Amino acid sequence: MSGLIERTIAKRQPEGMTAFGIMSIGQLISMTGTGMTRFAITIFAWQLTGEVTTLALVGFFAFAPAVLLSPIAGAIVDRSNRKLVLMLSDLAAVLMTIVVLILFATDQLQIWHLFVTAAFASAFEAFQFPAYSAAITLMLPKDQYARASGIHSLVHSGAMIASPILAGLLIGVIGIGGILVIDIVTFLVAILALFVIFIPQPEQSASGEEGQGSIWKESAYGFRYIWRRPSLTGLLTIFFLINFIASFSMVLLSPMILARTGDDQVALGTVMAVFGLGGLFGGLLLSVWGGPKRRINGVLIGLALSSLLGLTLLGLGQTTLVWAAGAFLLMFFIPIIQGSSQAIWQSKVAPDVQGRVFSVRRLMAQITAPIAFLLAGPLADNFFEPAMQVGGSLESTFGGLVGTGTGAGMSLIFIVTALLGTAVSLAGYLVPVIRNIEDILPDYDEEPEMILDGTEHTASEQVVPA
Repeated sequence: MSGLIERTIAKRQPEGMTAFGIMSIGQLISMTGTGMTRFAITIFAWQLTGEVTTLALVGFFAFAPAVLLSPIAGAIVDRSNRKLVLMLSDLAAVLMTIVVLILFATDQLQIWHLFVTAAFASAFEAFQFPAYSAAITLMLPKDQYARASGIHSLVHSGAMIASPILAGLLIGVIGIGGILVIDIVTFLVAILALFVIFIPQPEQSASGEEGQGSIWKESAYGFRYIWRRPSLTGLLTIFFLINFIASFSMVLLSPMILARTGDDQVALGTVMAVFGLGGLFGGLLLSVWGGPKRRINGVLIGLALSSLLGLTLLGLGQTTLVWAAGAFLLMFFIPIIQGSSQAIWQSKVAPDVQGRVFSVRRLMAQITAPIAFLLAGPLADNFFEPAMQVGGSLESTFGGLVGTGTGAGMSLIFIVTALLGTAVSLAGYLVPVIRNIEDILPDYDEEPEMILDGTEHTASEQVVPA
């Protein structure tokens, strides 16, 4: 009966690639508004405090709840209607923007308000990633997963290009309050786009039946599912380390550029827009190409090149042109990395447990990022920045590489993270369960048998026993 109802609804609403296109347009508009607000709030917080730690804390509160609440959010997503979950999470975000707008309009907005509202919005964002990923798995055929990820990267990159440019042009005309109003309107457009499309619900699989139980049991199921598959655990370990390393530098990007340019908002906006341009070209390439046949190569080689080329240039740069080149190269490879990884996970994990598994995947891959956010600010303010001043403890060793003075310490952090990120990425090839992940794990819709080294293995033999 439920299947008949779904098919009846589908006849009246756009579905498949058409629905995905409508949803993507809504996301593009919404992400642009959100990016404009993020740019304006960064300027507001930096001008109010002038401290790297403050911006790092805003990033921490905007990120940590989404990661920490992921397992519970994933269990709820698998129990719920994906479309409704996406709409409610957008609604929660727009409510927080309204709160910030009211506080700003009444001249009461303080830094701690940004911490609280960012944390609340982040808690609901925990539902976005698993619901969106699981929805795409059901909306599109398997051979379109990488291209869908490429299109999503185009959307994300388009917003990254447009938002700092628009914010920079409009902030002097309509102020922060006007930008917040634009953000609210764009959220409503995204909710409307979701409302008019059809997103199917999954049928229950053997994995889904195994994971049924209380909300706590279902939340823990994602951990068990991944742990029993060493290839997935190994792949997550790479992202676990990379996100920790890269987060040190990325949270310092805005304060580094502002510090080295004397608060030049145009320079910051230019670099942020070029980030989006790099992602746009990378996403366009992926959407046309579909990614490498061996997805794991797209992940590991992409991570190595992004770190070695992108982060290194960002650290070495002392002009907008060099920073822009680093930003372009860093983001160019991100869609290929994410699209290749996403295609692996979407093809290997049954759709009705993707909410739980993908949420734990996010938690395990990104749990280190909030720690880096907390450490980066004090590390820059209290050690690297003083050490790279004229006469500082590191000035004679690295001054010829990144220069000296305000911002040089943060630049040096970029160089360190670039080298570490490259090493971790290439180390994945030394681990067979990571290198051969696509051969070891069968797709969720295939027979659970495969030939490895001339020996037949069943699915139960390809994972670590629970």
